[in-house]
Amino acid sequence: MPRTATGHNPEVEAYIARSAPFAQPILRHLRGVMHEGAPAVIEGMKWSHAFFMLPGPKGEVILGNMAAFKAHCSFGLWGTEITRKLRAEGVASGGSMGSFGKIASLDDLPPRTKLVSYVREAASKIATGERTKAWSRPRVAKPEAEVPAELEAAFKKNKTAAKKFAALPPGCRREYCNWIADAKREETRIKRAATAVPWIAEGKNLNWKYEKRA
Repeated sequence: MPRTATGHNPEVEAYIARSAPFAQPILRHLRGVMHEGAPAVIEGMKWSHAFFMLPGPKGEVILGNMAAFKAHCSFGLWGTEITRKLRAEGVASGGSMGSFGKIASLDDLPPRTKLVSYVREAASKIATGERTKAWSRPRVAKPEAEVPAELEAAFKKNKTAAKKFAALPPGCRREYCNWIADAKREETRIKRAATAVPWIAEGKNLNWKYEKRA
């Protein structure tokens, strides 16, 4: 992977530069934390996200990754040991947005010194060979579904459907939102929203009619 004299990968630099203005200082902060906590870290781009690896006894091991979305960033430190520590200290996120949940500003992160200590601890597990798993495709966090205006309007008339929608798995929410938003004509989007709301109120997926029944 190409690297500059500072150990920065130009591809990661470009990724940060094309991210939203709010995200750039967050990503640069996280990048600095990774290099401070693990000076031997190797940067790279995988699956459209920035990843940080460390050389281990059996090859490069993922130390963490960061990503920018429309309204927030995510940052994850890999490894069961560090995840356990973050949970014990009450800073770990229980969702799919990395270790610290949705990061809209630096205020959503622990202090820099604390973050650096977490990175050092995660890196130590790789250096000692306790973490040896090399590359494997991670479950990359996907952005939350953007609810079409037509569906939002329909939810105002059906509070039960709105609550059921919030309880659906993220993938199911995206399917409904994409199906409605993909319609070119407004009247079609309104019609699809009217069709979807009763199904959602019953907790059904978009393609419930085609699901195999026991």
